[in-house]
Amino acid sequence: MIWAESHKKQSTQLRRMCRLIREIEMKKLTRNIAVAMSLSLAAVSGPSLAADSSKPIVIPTHNWSSQVVMAYVIGGIFESMGNNVEYVPADTQAVYEAIRNGDVTISHEVWQSTFGASFYNAMQKGGIIDAGTHAAMTLEEMGVPQYVIDDNLCPGLPNWEALADCPEVFATADSGGKGRWLEGPQSWHGNQMPERLAGLGLDDKYMVKFAGSADALWAELESAKKDRRGVITFNWTPNFTDAEGFVFIEFPEYFEGCRVGDGGNGACGSPKGWLKKAANYKFPKTHPAAYTAFSKISFTSTDIGQMAALVDIDKMSHQDAAKKWLADHADVWKPFTE
Repeated sequence: MIWAESHKKQSTQLRRMCRLIREIEMKKLTRNIAVAMSLSLAAVSGPSLAADSSKPIVIPTHNWSSQVVMAYVIGGIFESMGNNVEYVPADTQAVYEAIRNGDVTISHEVWQSTFGASFYNAMQKGGIIDAGTHAAMTLEEMGVPQYVIDDNLCPGLPNWEALADCPEVFATADSGGKGRWLEGPQSWHGNQMPERLAGLGLDDKYMVKFAGSADALWAELESAKKDRRGVITFNWTPNFTDAEGFVFIEFPEYFEGCRVGDGGNGACGSPKGWLKKAANYKFPKTHPAAYTAFSKISFTSTDIGQMAALVDIDKMSHQDAAKKWLADHADVWKPFTE
């Protein structure tokens, strides 16, 4: 009897011990599974979310509204992904050398007509890569407000040949009796427009004045609009003026080699073209998640026009315009980060 009770106690203790061992082993197993799952998730999500360098992504700002607003928009996208961002003013042509040298990380508005040659020259030297193309198609050209056509101030426009018969319509106090073309800053296109006037045989009737900034172009358009006077300015699309009414002059069609710098006489218009993105060649390695998002970014003409309008029409600061655009269009940009 005593032996039976003792054996029963031992059996009970043994069962308890076995149960305790099983509980301990189960806890170990659960902990090991949790660790394994954590490591597995890190392996999957780490490179896309946490592998970017803490080194700032350097974004250039130029001298027209859509480019500056888009700089802060893209910077905001990078920051939403946990990246550090810096903004630096940069020359519109020299920026591609700065990207090659690693002083600047990206360029987000590479306009084919104006900057295509500088971009490709830099690519041939190495150190800069093509990071994709926006959905928007572009045109950079001289033109007139819609009312110039509607009021028939220069009959025959937008055909360029009509310009020969109405230089006085576009003359200003500082144009020496000639019609005036108000071009963008000279750093944008060099002497392309004076060379075009000469090539078309219009240089005895028109002269080119270089504006100091894009803002000077918009100020002249606004001033001319008040009394519906004739004005010829440089402009581009996509831009906020798309909604306001602007007509590009139809010059002889562009072809490779027509510009003076390429061996031609300059008597041609600007090509319709692409809007690309560029990046330093190390960017995909130092910031793989940010580069993946950047390569996906593809803004439409409407997107870009909206960004510019927030500054040029609504008179917001570039930073505030970017914040508003990001807040209002999360459905557009968030998929780029996924």
